[in-house]
Amino acid sequence: MTHHISLPDDRVAILGALDLERTPDGVRPRRLPAWTRPRLHDGWMNLVVSHAAAVRLRLRTAARTLTLGVHVTVSEMNASPLPASFDLAVDGTVLTRVPATAGDVLSLAVDLADVRLSPGPAETVRFDDLPAGVKDVEIWLPHSATVELRTLGSDAPLLAPTPPPGLAWVHYGSSISHGLEAPAPTLTWPAVAALTTGASLTNLGFAGNAMLDPEVARAIRDTPADLITLKVGINIVGPASMRERTFVPAVHGFLDTIREGHPDTPVVLISPTPFAELETTAGPITSDPETGRRHTPQSPDAGALTLTGVRTLLAKVVDVRADPALHYFDGRQLLGPDEAKSLPDGLHPDPAAHLRMGERAARLLLHPQL
Repeated sequence: MTHHISLPDDRVAILGALDLERTPDGVRPRRLPAWTRPRLHDGWMNLVVSHAAAVRLRLRTAARTLTLGVHVTVSEMNASPLPASFDLAVDGTVLTRVPATAGDVLSLAVDLADVRLSPGPAETVRFDDLPAGVKDVEIWLPHSATVELRTLGSDAPLLAPTPPPGLAWVHYGSSISHGLEAPAPTLTWPAVAALTTGASLTNLGFAGNAMLDPEVARAIRDTPADLITLKVGINIVGPASMRERTFVPAVHGFLDTIREGHPDTPVVLISPTPFAELETTAGPITSDPETGRRHTPQSPDAGALTLTGVRTLLAKVVDVRADPALHYFDGRQLLGPDEAKSLPDGLHPDPAAHLRMGERAARLLLHPQL
């Protein structure tokens, strides 16, 4: 390596992050602005905000070899490590994938009842045999891990990074959008859609969340965007965190805040993909810690939310607002009820389904009025 820099550096654009948390050795990208950190009361939300979904380094160089110095914290859910790899794309095409092999391991359950951190060393991720000539390179960070960026080495000078060529796309959603089940950062459905269309993605998909938090609405309001998509409902119905009385004004308030910064930007409100247990049944869903089986009440009372009801309410919100740049999109067009076999747990798409969803979402990016 003849060139070696410490990160951050003006010759490397860090995309998809709304905050770079300074550390003694570098920076840690986070997907919500710095001012939200003390407001994230929920520990799980704080963790997934630090996951580097769709966070990537963009640089321009003639280098044939790149090395990235990092310290990764991989999450291990119920003793199963989440996938963690670094994907390298040249001029928008993914060429190579390097797994994370070191770093800390954070072992936890979804309810955070037992959290253990096993410290591990930093590592250097190496990419060889890049194409000859000057090119735009993007290194996608692990979507299910926290990454501290430290150094970047190259065997040719780094030039000023070019801006991403496609539309600036901000997407908000739950675990289905975060994509923890996808095997690599460029294989989540939002990433597939972005790479297919050339869009520059900011993925605000937060596993276990998407609760219409005001902080997220303000973050979207303040983030440059040519298109905003909001996929909401499943994590509100599942834990029964809202009822119809509170859900509808919360959606309006979320949209009102976004419109303060994006008065004319196309916004697409996407309803939930299928989940048989909650289509006509209300939450909360509870899990048996011994068997892992879910339990859901059998019938909703007046005002309780189901996925079927949420789809109707979201469509009505769009109608009531009469906003020509606001569109409703039925989430079952991304993944249909006839594709239940692609949902191993009944809810989360498997890797093949992520690819199909990404291809379908690409059409939505190109024609948001659909």
